[in-house]
Amino acid sequence: MSEKKAYPLRINAEVLSAVQRWADDELRSLNAQIEYVLRDALRKAGRMPKAGVPEETPVEGDET
Repeated sequence: MSEKKAYPLRINAEVLSAVQRWADDELRSLNAQIEYVLRDALRKAGRMPKAGVPEETPVEGDET
């Protein structure tokens, strides 16, 4: 299981309320819904590393 880090989030009250309703509809906690939305956006933007692939790939020929 990956490490979880706490992060204080300041968010518009209307946005928070909408995400809470969405989480309730999908039977998720607010925290799980926020993480789901972020992961989905990262995946769609091509910014989420694939499972099992290191985030930094060594440059070919770099022996350091």
